[in-house]
Amino acid sequence: MESKDTKQLHHLLPFGWERKVGEWLQEDIPSYDYGGFVVGTTPERAVLYGKSPGVLAGVPFVTEIFKQVGCTIKWNIEEGAEFTPIAEIAEVHGPARNILQGERVALNLIARASGIATYARRLVTLAKENGFKGRIAGTRKTTPGFRIVEKYAMLVGGADTHRHDLSSMVMLKDNHITSAGSIPNAIAKAREACGFSLKIEVEARNKEEAELAASSGADVVMLDNFEPDHMREVSAQLKKAHPHVLLEASGGITQETIVKYFADGVDVISLGGMTQGVPHVDYSLKIRH
Repeated sequence: MESKDTKQLHHLLPFGWERKVGEWLQEDIPSYDYGGFVVGTTPERAVLYGKSPGVLAGVPFVTEIFKQVGCTIKWNIEEGAEFTPIAEIAEVHGPARNILQGERVALNLIARASGIATYARRLVTLAKENGFKGRIAGTRKTTPGFRIVEKYAMLVGGADTHRHDLSSMVMLKDNHITSAGSIPNAIAKAREACGFSLKIEVEARNKEEAELAASSGADVVMLDNFEPDHMREVSAQLKKAHPHVLLEASGGITQETIVKYFADGVDVISLGGMTQGVPHVDYSLKIRH
């Protein structure tokens, strides 16, 4: 598994992503800022503390949050770095009311992004330690309106983002297949629309569906909710018969069970748990004189 240069990941962010930051701030300051009235515009310095172990993620977003409220931030460690508490992660400078306007939005974001990156890093490390050559990936089970941050955090942690949205790759799941009538029908219809430029992935619930998907033109076959031993057996057989088809193991896999799914025939292991129920990393922001 290749390591990622986390210092360059901000170059991936799309045009206009800064508008989302403005929306987050607008949500938190929809009208009068009463606390800001109390503290005024006295110049202050605030320290961002990391209070639980983790991987720092979300740097460009937090930087933009404070930029939009008229503050500056200086980072003491690089994005993707692991730290132990209590660590002085960054310093924020600006008027008191402005620092506090950005505080909660920044803390909420960096806590979640770092939690996802930390979890992803653990999974990727487990894969490397056990000699797994495939990719560890997240899923599309992300928070509405916050996907860009959560997918970014996966990359910081060293994981694969999987598809970003319905337009990124064709994913034919059980409901698609039921509606289309069969796996071959669903694949043929999908290929009419997506052409040669997009991969088609098919969710398979058993060996027969997996074989049918692979032989019908699927680029990726997801072995969904297979028991580890059965998954190893089926993936080995499929790889031998269809070496060009990528195989993904998914469904109910956790940090505690992922080692059981490391197999030579598996190219991707995806986990919804990378974003659903992941523990956050604890941060605080304190004004210091």
